[in-house]
Amino acid sequence: MKFTEGRIGTIIGKRAGLIIIILVSIATGFLLHAVLTTGTGTEPPAASTSQEVWTCSMHPQIRSDKPGKCPICGMNLYLVTKDNSNRNPHEFTTSQTAKALMDIETTKVERRFVVVPVRMVGKVDYDETKLVYITAWVPGRLDRLYVDYTGVPVQKGHHLVSIYSPELLSAQEEMLQAKQAVKNIQNSDSKLMRDMTQATYIAAREKLLLLGLSEKQVAAIEQTGKGSDHITINSPVTGIVIHKNAKEGMYVTTGTRIYTVADLSQMWVQLDAYESDLMWLRYGQKVDFTTVAYPGEVFKGTISFIDPILNSATRTVKVRVNVPNSAGKLKPGMFVKAVVHSQVAAGGKVMDSDLAGKWISPMHPEIIKDAPGKCDVCGMPLVRTESLGYVSVDPKKADRPLVIPATAPLITGKRAVVYVEVPGADKPTFQGREIVLGPRAGKYYIVRSGLKEGEVVVTRGAFKIDSALQISAKPSMMSPKGGVVPGGHAHHGGKPPVRDNIDKSAPAVDAKFLAQLKPIYQAYFDTQKALVADDVAAAVKTTKDAENALAAVDMKLVTGEDHMAWMKGAESLKKILAELANAKTIEPAREAFALYSEQMAVLARRFGSPISGSLYEIKCPMAFDGRGAIWLQDNQTVRNPYFGKVMLQCGEVQNVYTSPKAPPEGSP
Repeated sequence: MKFTEGRIGTIIGKRAGLIIIILVSIATGFLLHAVLTTGTGTEPPAASTSQEVWTCSMHPQIRSDKPGKCPICGMNLYLVTKDNSNRNPHEFTTSQTAKALMDIETTKVERRFVVVPVRMVGKVDYDETKLVYITAWVPGRLDRLYVDYTGVPVQKGHHLVSIYSPELLSAQEEMLQAKQAVKNIQNSDSKLMRDMTQATYIAAREKLLLLGLSEKQVAAIEQTGKGSDHITINSPVTGIVIHKNAKEGMYVTTGTRIYTVADLSQMWVQLDAYESDLMWLRYGQKVDFTTVAYPGEVFKGTISFIDPILNSATRTVKVRVNVPNSAGKLKPGMFVKAVVHSQVAAGGKVMDSDLAGKWISPMHPEIIKDAPGKCDVCGMPLVRTESLGYVSVDPKKADRPLVIPATAPLITGKRAVVYVEVPGADKPTFQGREIVLGPRAGKYYIVRSGLKEGEVVVTRGAFKIDSALQISAKPSMMSPKGGVVPGGHAHHGGKPPVRDNIDKSAPAVDAKFLAQLKPIYQAYFDTQKALVADDVAAAVKTTKDAENALAAVDMKLVTGEDHMAWMKGAESLKKILAELANAKTIEPAREAFALYSEQMAVLARRFGSPISGSLYEIKCPMAFDGRGAIWLQDNQTVRNPYFGKVMLQCGEVQNVYTSPKAPPEGSP
């Protein structure tokens, strides 16, 4: 085909125009894409999913470009937008819809008085200051015991015992002779003789009183003019005879104990307080307690003594409480459950409106006065209540501590992180902040530094925010410096890296002893499987097998430190199994199982695995509202006993316990 020059020019012109139109269209498209996706800092349209990441709050390694459910635990995924990466690395921003899906709740940081309930257990005991010992004041023979068995109630002045005493008879004769001498010499002209005779009579009479006779008995001897070779001992108090230390016919010397009488109108309650609760306990505080014998009835007492020595075995301190018992309901040996409600001011000081600015007896807490003075009971000087750790001013004027709910901080090791809501933000924005916490006071933590009154902190959903920051490789609780996307709360479809954590410094374990531990672990595994199936009845039933296996262990097969470790562990297991056996619902059963697992892990670290394979220690950090808990399995396929069917595979293997080394050949 032939083209003229004009024809070719026309064709080239048309094609060039078409190419220009195409290039302009492409450039326009790129420009629109750039405007929609970058440069403005605004959230992309809801219809676009290219800027969305959906994840699980409990398994942050799960990421999806669309909503749905977590393939591990089945929880709803929540939205994390890529827009957050352009903001402060410590901040997390989301939409109102995503915030609702994450179920985030917030609370203002405030100053307020908080009440710490300190719970203790203990037993009723005799008041040692109300015990009276009935003793022989003269040597002789016990001819008659009027109270011949323990438990007899006696009244003040009631006769208890009749003693034959020649020494007493001689003393009576001395008094009668001295009295007769006074009569015979009353007409004497010598005043000195009259005074000496009168003094001899008074001394002889006083001697009878010191030997145990009453004024009434002495007056009767003087009236009749005849002495008696028997003396009757009367009860000096009203109470109960709790000990009978003598028998009729036996000879006694001066000071021999015959009876012990207890005045039960005032009792002591001996309580055990944990070491961590001592900061909230004060001398003079009021205590409420209940007993099994009188369910629903609350008794009241006053702390009269806090033992200065800690029991290193139980990590507890004895706290003594004075309790009035005029009705006689409390009996020595009764088991009690007590609680002290400590109201806390700034600095961890305890407030009590009844004791503010008062003076109190250091030995008798019931003696409280408005001014200095002496104790009405013992005569000791009173002390100021603030010297005992109380607020010295009117509680209404005391400084309130800065507190946050106990669910707000995420605590790991020495760090505590809270998420503070950023005020004035267009969208829900939360900033991670490391703070310094004081002691936990009931449902609150006292804040030492890092927060101000009026700021808003996340009290529910903080872990979900932290997980979202981890996904974006930003600073979080687990990764303070950020920069690494963590593996999260792992789901083990394969075999994870684990470490052998058996105590290799321990000596070789006797093979027979180790074989006896196997039934204990088998019973433990049965309990774990029952809780995985949410079957509390089956879990309770397994405790009998564990108790029988525990009782069958011959602890003589281990010696030294191994022997002590087993004795301590076995005693703890008995208490835990008893608590698990009494569980009625699944929650207390799982609480007891957590303690059960901790103790079994302690034994595994010491003695190794008694089964043919290894023991796997698995941890679920989300158990018990984020407190976390461990358990043991004989395989690596995670089966969570704390969530059961709800989140069956939620957990991570963190330790492996293998079979211990065998003893040297020929060893005993």
